[in-house]
Amino acid sequence: MFRAGGYHSFCARHGIQVDQSRFDAAVASAAAVLDRAGDTPYDAALFIAYTRHIIEQMGGAGANLDACAREIYDEWASCQHFELYDEVPAVLHALAGRGLRIGLISNSHRCLESFQAHFELGGLIDATISSVDHGFMKPHPSIFSEALQRLGVQPPEALMVGDSVRDDIEGALAAGMRAALVHRSGAPHGRAPELAARGVPIIRSLRELVDLI
Repeated sequence: MFRAGGYHSFCARHGIQVDQSRFDAAVASAAAVLDRAGDTPYDAALFIAYTRHIIEQMGGAGANLDACAREIYDEWASCQHFELYDEVPAVLHALAGRGLRIGLISNSHRCLESFQAHFELGGLIDATISSVDHGFMKPHPSIFSEALQRLGVQPPEALMVGDSVRDDIEGALAAGMRAALVHRSGAPHGRAPELAARGVPIIRSLRELVDLI
């Protein structure tokens, strides 16, 4: 739901007209809003500003912008608005079946216990931590350290898998962990040579983790 069509629906309820064809570019430019925050304490206002930026870049305007952005932010906590990539359950089952401990770190205010129940992932994830509960967001090292402590593993023993170079890869490497970047686009990643030099593999699908780990 939180793709172009979802934003269009929420905006329409607030009398805001947006161009769905501009969604991908809007999301790409909105990354700068989060990057400016650094590894700061969790702040809902940051994500509301991020959402407002997307709406504005899609052509939205008017007095209801903040109310619309706030509603979208609130709805981020509802799992029914999201879908897992098709391979995720099978990959988690395969990794758990090999005795690997799996953790989940999220820069969100979503209840991760509800997330697991909604997507029927019970018994597959050994530890979860969200930035809203922990206090600091990725890439702050403390959120990685707490996840490792909950899992009972040392940093060199852990592999962080994520789709954000800044939040997931840089954060994990700074915490002494290994890291792998998920880049589902068919185009080469712009930082591929740099990441390769740092020992960070780039994968197109989580299915590649089964052979990578």
